[in-house]
Amino acid sequence: MSETATPRATRRISALRGLWPFLEPHRALAVGWLVFLGLSSGASLVLPMAFRYIIDRGFGHSSPAVINATFLALFGVALVMAVATAARYFCITLLSERALADLRNTLYAQVIRLDVGFFERSRVGELLSRLSADTEVVQALVGSGVSVALRSVVMLLGAAVAMAWTAPSLAGLTALVIPAVMLPILVFGRRVQKLSRASQDRLADAAAIANETLNASTAVKAYAREAIESARYSDAIGRALATARRRIGTRALLTMAVIVLVFGAITLVLWEGARQVLAGTLDPGVLGQFVLYAVFAAGSVAGLSEVWGDVLRAAGAMERLGELLAERPGIAEPAQPLALSRPVRGALSFENVSFHYPSRPDAAALHDFTLDVRPGETVALVGPSGAGKSTVFSLLLRFYDPQSGRIGIDGIDLRALRLAELRGAIALVPQETVIFSGSATDNIRFGRSDAGDGEVVEAARAAEAHDFISALPDGYAAEMGERGVRLSGGQRQRIAIARAILRDAPLLLLDEATSALDAQSEAAIQQALARLEQGRTTLVIAHRLATVQRADRIVVMDGGRIVAQGTHESLLAEGGLYAELARLQFVA
Repeated sequence: MSETATPRATRRISALRGLWPFLEPHRALAVGWLVFLGLSSGASLVLPMAFRYIIDRGFGHSSPAVINATFLALFGVALVMAVATAARYFCITLLSERALADLRNTLYAQVIRLDVGFFERSRVGELLSRLSADTEVVQALVGSGVSVALRSVVMLLGAAVAMAWTAPSLAGLTALVIPAVMLPILVFGRRVQKLSRASQDRLADAAAIANETLNASTAVKAYAREAIESARYSDAIGRALATARRRIGTRALLTMAVIVLVFGAITLVLWEGARQVLAGTLDPGVLGQFVLYAVFAAGSVAGLSEVWGDVLRAAGAMERLGELLAERPGIAEPAQPLALSRPVRGALSFENVSFHYPSRPDAAALHDFTLDVRPGETVALVGPSGAGKSTVFSLLLRFYDPQSGRIGIDGIDLRALRLAELRGAIALVPQETVIFSGSATDNIRFGRSDAGDGEVVEAARAAEAHDFISALPDGYAAEMGERGVRLSGGQRQRIAIARAILRDAPLLLLDEATSALDAQSEAAIQQALARLEQGRTTLVIAHRLATVQRADRIVVMDGGRIVAQGTHESLLAEGGLYAELARLQFVA
């Protein structure tokens, strides 16, 4: 067991190497920290010699001038130690803040660039826990733990050398008990490491539950699940607390063992020193100096035992962060991307495309799907739920790549284009509109970040959103609230349409773009969409067939295949699935 645990613990500690790229750019602060650490530690190690001088010489054998000079020198040492300690704290704290800011930026940039498949198999709450709680654990290590550890090492080595120089016999006795002090650190250390990682995982589980339920607060209240969800969160917190209790208990035992052994060793050494003083083989001042150095060494060992727990906890957190940094998106950028011709014509082609979602490898979302869309054509995709309509959009946006077949735009395979160029040529109005917590202007400008205020207003007018935005207390500067809680479903959808209008992309994807609108608003929006569709290729997903009758072509899908296509009238005359769907909707 120990043979397996040792390499595993070593691997976990080695996870802290991942911090180096974030510390290295700030090496000037690290150098300053080391310099001031040396000064403060050196000043501390000088103090016992001053006390030895005072004890051995005695106040009765010195003139007032000597005493004044002695205590003035002692104050000077203390002043140097104070200034160096403050400067050391400034350097290491600023270093940790800058390094962790870089780490957080890198983590967020890494996560936000991962593919949709990653977010399907991950919980947002756990990701947020890693970005916040785990980085705070690492920051605690860099900001104080490392400083305490290195200072303890320097003081321990300096005190050990000084003890050997001051009283070799007593130093030898002290060296005999060092293995006994280190043993509990090694024994309990692995256990603390394992429990630290488990504690972070349990906290992430609780954060995931909180994130899910708070983002679905209306559903929780509608089903009167407040008590149930509170109990779920309480259970998760209870599991995290139980793990933390075991971690804290193990670390407390470690601290207790170290203190008992360290001060037991000091007591043993003092006993031997007192005997030598009584025998006349050791001066009292030498014993006093040795005791102070022994106290420094003991404090350093105790500090190292405390920091070791922080190191193990940070190693567990860094291991989790390293997993995020090691993630690679399943959708890769081409090594030598091709460029779309300008202007983009908007011709789309799906050639024998078959696709299975990674989470459902046994069920084909699309099977041998072939479709050509001419530039400027409006094509509606209709069919029952699960027919594969939204999958067409996901593949076109290259959220996923098909397992077989080819998808092209203007004759270029999507996999040969940079993702930014591909998605920059597409405007999407999703079925579930995402509203951010910024202002109305910010939310519309999400479609094109460099748009001016006038363009934002024009896009809102075209989307029939100007009137309700102007009626808000702060107009276009009004905050939308987290996830748009201050807006109705129809208002959120009009914001999404305004984004698409502002984007002015050659390809337009409408996924149930008017599903949340009342009849009057839908009529106005349909006019706006008709204007928006002019001169661009448009794909429309709609369950309400009344909204797709104006399409140039209607493609009927079922089970991931195209079963029919044509105009509304021709498909009605043909019978089949479309005619059945129309009968169910229009007759009802």
